[in-house]
Amino acid sequence: MTNKPNRKIILGLGNTLNKDEGLGVHAVKALELLLGEIEGLEFVDGGVLGLNLLPWVEESSHLLVIDAINAGKEPGSVIEMTGDQIPMYTGIKMSDHQITFQEVLGLAKFREKLPPNLHLIGAQPVDLAIGLDLSPQIDSIIPEIVRRAENHLSSWGLLD
Repeated sequence: MTNKPNRKIILGLGNTLNKDEGLGVHAVKALELLLGEIEGLEFVDGGVLGLNLLPWVEESSHLLVIDAINAGKEPGSVIEMTGDQIPMYTGIKMSDHQITFQEVLGLAKFREKLPPNLHLIGAQPVDLAIGLDLSPQIDSIIPEIVRRAENHLSSWGLLD
């Protein structure tokens, strides 16, 4: 008997050592501060865990991902994608250490364990240089990303 996935996860992705690459991690912390503890809702700092994130993905009924997104848009543009709009694989890799979250989603889809409720919110990065702080432009849109995340969680019926 297979357990039905039922975790509700907000997953922040990114490397906080590379300025705007850490957007997801910073935004999830801001969202958690705003919402506080909500029973059944998990706030996860996924950092750059790659393939290690597969169990979180496959055990989710609702997965909201927040990340820096290179979509070829104007730097600082807020981007949202749902379900199949999210690219689930990238180009050829030279080593296992290069597995991206897109490939984690692709693997979950291949295994028929992709969350039925999957949404991605992020922004086109401005600066990916080494540094602990977000660029001023990305830092200024964190409230909008948090608002959109809150709205999406509400649309799923996860907030009172």
